[in-house]
Amino acid sequence: MSGQQQDDAGISLGLDSFGDMTSQPDGSPTHSAQVIRDHVGHAVLADSVGVDAISFGEHHRRDFAISAPDMVLAGAATVTERITLGTAVTVLSSDDPIRVMERFATLDAMANGRAEITVGRGSFTESFPLFGYELNDYALLFEEKFDMFARLLEQPETFSWSGQHRKPVEGGVVMPRTEGRLAAWVGVGGSPESVIRSVKQRVPMMLAIIGGPAARFKPYADLYRRAQSETGVDRMPLGVHSPGHVAETDEKAHEELRDRWLANRNAIGKERGWPPSTANEFEHEAEHGSLYVGSPETVAKKIAGTVLALDLDRFDLKYSNGPMHDDQLRKSIELYGTEVIPRVRRIVGEARQAI
Repeated sequence: MSGQQQDDAGISLGLDSFGDMTSQPDGSPTHSAQVIRDHVGHAVLADSVGVDAISFGEHHRRDFAISAPDMVLAGAATVTERITLGTAVTVLSSDDPIRVMERFATLDAMANGRAEITVGRGSFTESFPLFGYELNDYALLFEEKFDMFARLLEQPETFSWSGQHRKPVEGGVVMPRTEGRLAAWVGVGGSPESVIRSVKQRVPMMLAIIGGPAARFKPYADLYRRAQSETGVDRMPLGVHSPGHVAETDEKAHEELRDRWLANRNAIGKERGWPPSTANEFEHEAEHGSLYVGSPETVAKKIAGTVLALDLDRFDLKYSNGPMHDDQLRKSIELYGTEVIPRVRRIVGEARQAI
């Protein structure tokens, strides 16, 4: 994969953001335009401190500023040098796979081969009515479009395809072409069918683990590898995306994140009929679940534990979580690159060498 960077420990460590709307020190909201500009700055900072990849997710809601991540990434491509630039995720179900491929081939050209894409169904549904799709077709739309996109990744000289939800394509030319295969992942929330689909289409799996112990996803990791072995597919990397926040101390990290995490979770939960989350739930998720919050040492140990438990090739920390201050996000990025990543690589490298 052109966008996959790994060190001697066999692990690539990235950062993700959905473009969460941030707040000013006085509590007032930051304008969405500034949030987007800030995210280009986050990519520059992450590049400078040794983060392997940064990915921005697509949403169409008031609480997230980024609806066109490839555009933000294109801006970042012109001011970064080394870091991989990707999405977390691109909502393929409500997009056109050919246009997606053309946009990301363009991004890959601008980034000199550093682009990657994670496609998925998305955990929110606003894009479906916004772009004229029926929610009743949620599953079928993704299945068809993912099949189409997987074929486009092979870069045929001409492209032909037919399905139920669009007119057939006969001998189409898709431009520009990438200089190597576009690095791609498929985002999976945790269903056996999604795992098998990833292997069938030969697109690596990025598990979104946003609650509960990461180890409970081991059956999916095992199924993923078993399916590759049984179908003769060459070994594909496995990644995980989970939320978190890094500060100088555990206490400071919890203090900075707690109220914002609760505000974000409860706003979404109210729409979905969830019971209100509490500070105790936050602390339990930080201690026992998939919330990677604390000092560099605390976060590094927890990430390394997940990497080893699931035998990961990639781990991405979702560093924006609710209406935080931009300076807090920047400090988290800095500590992740300068202190968390070296610790994770040391722990994982020593453990893997001992096997």
